[in-house]
Order: sequence, then structure tokens, then C-alpha cells
Amino acid sequence: MKTKKLLLLLILIYSSAFSQEKIDCVIHTTMGDIYMELYPNNAPITVENFLKYVDNELYNGTTFFRVCTKENESKRDIQIEVIQGGDVQEDKTYPAIKLETTQLTGIRHTHGTVSMARSEPDSATSSFFICINDQPELDFDGKRNPDGKGFAAFGKVKEGMHVVKKIQAQENENQYLIDTIEIISIEKID
Repeated sequence: MKTKKLLLLLILIYSSAFSQEKIDCVIHTTMGDIYMELYPNNAPITVENFLKYVDNELYNGTTFFRVCTKENESKRDIQIEVIQGGDVQEDKTYPAIKLETTQLTGIRHTHGTVSMARSEPDSATSSFFICINDQPELDFDGKRNPDGKGFAAFGKVKEGMHVVKKIQAQENENQYLIDTIEIISIEKID
């Protein structure tokens, strides 16, 4: 209970630092542009982390490297459809952030949601994913991750889902793209 109260307090503190309800960004890839909006009032810790990588141009030259499809997920009990990217070199990553669950933020993993990849709770650094179709098993209490805490959703694609689907359709082996798709840059749009 103390952890939950502390996290809520941190969210309130971080929320006051952001005056915008939404922050618009664009991901420039070699397959086209993906426009998205971030929600700093709902997920302040996660948005601040993502924007540190954006502002310091650390996503430039990274890739979309992993895709989950109906075909390559067919043997899993809990199947998802996402594309994953933004794997910054380990020596350039910032410390892992606190997990802002969907229970706290109210942002669900619906079609086009942008969320942070992680292994354990509080382990997300730079890698993020975009949902294709609704993915409720990635929310708090979802069954995709054994700990049941889900993932930290923090934004949504507003335009460019055709690019996301085109990336997802690329040839892969065990979910990893044979030819990764370059993220030329990610930038904020004023």
C-alpha cells in the first residue's frame, strides 16, 4: 500500500511539471512516418523518460527489430500483436523507471497504443512497442506477463498505423525481423 501511495504522489508531482495535456511526436522510419501523441498527465514518469531519449536524439538510428504476429504467436497461450523498437545501446540508456501500470494511468492497450517494453517490473529503459488491435492482456491484471502488472502505456498513434502494419508484415525469424526497419529519428512536433 505504501508503494502505491508513493507512486500516486510521484505522479501528482510529475503531473504538475507538465502543462500540456498531450505532446505530439513523429517517428520517422525508412518505411514512413508514424505520428503519435503522448499523455504526460496520465503517465508522467514514462513520458518524461521517453522524451529524454527523444530530446537527446538517442533513438536516432535505432530500429524496429521485433514483431509479434498471429502466426509467430500461435503456440503461446496469450497471444499479442505488436511491433517493438528503440533499443538504445546499453551504455547510453538511462536508469530503469518505475512501472506506471494501466491501473494507475487509465491508459489501456488498445489499437495504436504506445507502451514501454520491460522484463521485470521497474525495468523499462528505452525499448517501446506499438499495439496492433486491442491487447487487454498487456494491461494490469493481464496474463501476458506472469507478474500480472502489465506494461506502461503512455501514448497513442494518431496517424501512420498503415506503416506499423507494414513493419509488422516484414519477414521475421522467431519474432525478430530479418531486416530491421530504421528509426531515422523521433521528434516532438510543436
